[in-house]
Amino acid sequence: MNCVYMLRCGDGSLYTGWTNDLARRMRAHQAGKGGKYTRSRLPAALVWHEDCASREEAMSREWHLKRLTREEKLKLVGQAQETEGENP
Repeated sequence: MNCVYMLRCGDGSLYTGWTNDLARRMRAHQAGKGGKYTRSRLPAALVWHEDCASREEAMSREWHLKRLTREEKLKLVGQAQETEGENP
């Protein structure tokens, strides 16, 4: 399944990426092999992700998310965490 995701790095910054295997990508990030940006900012924790229907959709969504301000990204992350905290 393709998805786009955000990580909170050890320095408090946010990293946005896409993958077709989130678990494998997270293992790579934690091992310091996920990306040049996150390598020097470990640990990195997954704070948000969204499934996408295709690779193209995931790449497009990543492109749009990377253009958001930090405040807009934090709002998106906060909304996702509020939703996860609700009981269905």
